[in-house]
This record gives sequence, C-alpha cells and structure tokens, in this order.
Amino acid sequence: MKYNKFNKKDKSDYNLVFIYEDKLSGISKSIDCSAALKDIKEAISKKLLCGKIGSMVTFVSTMYDSNYFLIGLGKKNELTIQKFEKQLSSIIKKINEYDIDKVTIDLNNISINNYDVLKGSIIEFEKSKYNFKKDETNHLKECCMKVPNNINKRTFDNTKVISLAIAHGLNTARKLGDTPPNICNPTFLAKESKKLEKLHKNLKVEILDEKQMRTLKMGSLLSVSQGSLQPAKLVIIKYMPIKNKQPIVLVGKGITFDTGGISLKPSSSMDEMKYDMSGAGSVVGTMQACAEMNLKNNVIGILACAENMPSGIATRPGDVVKSMSGITIEILNTDAEGRLVLCDALTFSKKYKPRYILDMATLTGACLVGLGKYPSGLFSNDSTLTQKIKKSADVTGDRVWELPLYSDYFDELKSNFADIQNIGGRYGGAITAAAFLANFTKDEKWAHLDIAGTAWESGDNKGSTGRPVKLLTDFVMTNK
Repeated sequence: MKYNKFNKKDKSDYNLVFIYEDKLSGISKSIDCSAALKDIKEAISKKLLCGKIGSMVTFVSTMYDSNYFLIGLGKKNELTIQKFEKQLSSIIKKINEYDIDKVTIDLNNISINNYDVLKGSIIEFEKSKYNFKKDETNHLKECCMKVPNNINKRTFDNTKVISLAIAHGLNTARKLGDTPPNICNPTFLAKESKKLEKLHKNLKVEILDEKQMRTLKMGSLLSVSQGSLQPAKLVIIKYMPIKNKQPIVLVGKGITFDTGGISLKPSSSMDEMKYDMSGAGSVVGTMQACAEMNLKNNVIGILACAENMPSGIATRPGDVVKSMSGITIEILNTDAEGRLVLCDALTFSKKYKPRYILDMATLTGACLVGLGKYPSGLFSNDSTLTQKIKKSADVTGDRVWELPLYSDYFDELKSNFADIQNIGGRYGGAITAAAFLANFTKDEKWAHLDIAGTAWESGDNKGSTGRPVKLLTDFVMTNK
C-alpha cells in the first residue's frame, strides 16, 4: 500500500478524522468541505456526534468532495497510545468492509507523550493487512496522511521506511506464531530464518544441530528436546554492519510446542502452546526489521528451538543435567523447560562480547496471573538497561512492568543434588524463573522479558500479537 504526505490536490474516498468529546469545537480545522462541516456542526448541536471513546459516525453525501469517518477518542488528556491504536485498528477494519481504494487520515490532532503518531499509524495500517489464511485482506491501495508542517517530505519518507520495516517484522513474528505446530517445528524455524539471508544480504544465518550442541556441552537445552522426534536447533542471525562494535544480543525461547513433557499440562487450551516459540518469533521479526531499514547498529539474534514432548526417553522429574556453563541443574518440573533452553543460549551468547543481552520468552503462567495481558514482565541485573527498555516501552506503547530479583528468590533454587533446581516455591514463579536465568548472566548487562501474557490473544481475536517487536526495534534503534 502507498503512503503519501497529503497535499491539497489529493482526493480520497473517505477522510478519517479523530475527535475528542471535550474538544468538539476544534473540528472545523479538520473538515475542508463546507457542506460537510455544516452537517457535522448540526449533528453536534443535536448531540448525535459526541466524540466518546469507541464512537464512530459516517457522513456520506454527493454534496461532499469526499466522505467522512469521525472517530471518537474520548477526552483529550486521557488519550493513551493503546486507546489511539485500538480506535485506529477498529476504523481500519470498518474500512475493509467497504470497497475503498484511497483514504486520507488527519493526524494533526493527535499528540501522546513521545509517541510517533505517523510511525504508529503506518504500522497499524500494515498490521491490518495480515491474515494467516490469506495474503491480502483489504482493498486499500493508498493512504494520504495529514501531518504537522514541521514534518517535511524527507522526514516523512524516512519514517515511512522505518515504519514499514517494523510492521513487516511484526507481521513475520505473528505469522510464525500462528503457524500450526505440525508445521512450525525447530527445523521449520531454522529454515524460515535462513530464508531471511536470501532476502537481506546484510544478514548471516548459522544453524547448529544437536551434534554441534552436544560438542558445546549444551546439556540443559538438549534435555528438553530428547523426548521429541523433532531435533533441537540453535539459530544465530547476525546483523553486523559496523566493524569492531559490540552487538546487542537478542535471545528468544523457541519451544515450538510445549506439552509440559512428563509433567504434562492440562488438555484445556493446550493448542495455544504452539505460541511457546513467540520469543524466538519476535527475535526473527526484529532482525528482519533491522535489515530492512538498514539500521546502523550491530545486532545478533539467537533462537533456542526445541519441542517439549513426553516419551519413553523424555527427561524425568528428578533428572540432573549439566548446562554449557558447567552449572548442574536438578529438573523438578519438565514443564519449566523454557529456562532450560534459554540458559544454554545465554551462555552461548557471551562469545559475542555483547553490550547488552535481552531474552524474550513466554516463560511463566505466573507472569500472566500477576500482570494480566497488558504489560510484559521485565527483570534485569542492570538499572541503566532497565531504564532504556522502559523508555522504549513508553514510546512504542509495548508496555512492560519491572519485577524484583531479591536474593531471597535465588535461595528458593537451592538443590541438594545439583547446583540449582529449575523451579522455586509455589509463589512468585515468574520471579524465580528470572532468578534461574540470572545465574547464567552474572557478568553481563542482561534483561529478561516474560511475554507469556502478551505474545498472543485468545478468544474471538485469537492469534499472535507479534509483541515485543516494536519495543525491541525501538531499543536497538535508540541504543547505537
């Protein structure tokens, strides 16, 4: 779809105009057609147009130069990124019910903290094009965007390139997450990553098989895959445009299906465990976005891919394995497998001498219980890194919430039979999981994002969200 900076010669099928319930008088600035403005003012006087959040009124007439969608955003000082994107997404879905080729959207009236409204809007339009069952789901061919005068054509075009790259990466992550687990196994994830190398010459992809991981003594990661017929893979995606500069390393949990292993999960909603590779999917999407926008920063993505299945040779509760770091682990619950693949991937990542290590994982149901579906859980051993991640979360609307890593939680991981055990006590499961990972990153500036509540939606809107691709891309863009 084309995105153009609006000029007065542009004529669209519909104009999209956002309004506030406490600022209805300002609508005159957004309506160019006098006939339409007259009808809109009459609708306001009759209280048919209120501007409440979620409201939408259509003005259609042969007397207008184009038709109007007026979208309510509620009170201006209560507008958030999430509210704006939700309303924009709703109107895009509505537009797709019509046979509309071209729209104009007025963004002059939108101001939210440090949020880039232009970038966010393009991403939302591009997100609307994704549907797992079809390649294209809308009729729109062109969007003209009314933006403030200080955004010149060069700035507009640059923002467009970045926005499209992020949206494409986000939709790639969504597609990987939505792919059925009989197709999306560790080998599939590795092959999909390898395809990026052909599309983007600035990416290099390396794939380690189980034999190579065995040589590296990745006993923890391999303990997860040993019950499955699907072999584990460790995928390394390198984007290194700058010589002699330490990279940011992104590590993603890639459990392509999680039965829980011998510690079998309940059958209810187990189909959603195909999303347990969403951390890896978000890394693939972020690496794609970095390459597409030719970002001037060094980034390496590592995917720890395995399938967790019960079988006669699967890992048992009570088994002890040795990780790549040399730390021995008593496995008390085979459903706490994400941390077992991540710890070896985190140890492996140290070879690149990273500036920062960020891992993304659908790690614990406890995080979902504690925080709900809105923010991802954030843990870190470095306060500066924490603030940088929070800043990217605030700017993109891809929210996080920091949780503590007190020494008490580490005490819960003590074992009589190994250096540590893979679960803590009954409470604070998201924190003890992060504490487990922290044992493998003591000498690094590291952060962990638990995306168990944010990586996918259930119910009628069931599907991958692609989070936290927006957060990650902003982080690597702003920490050069």
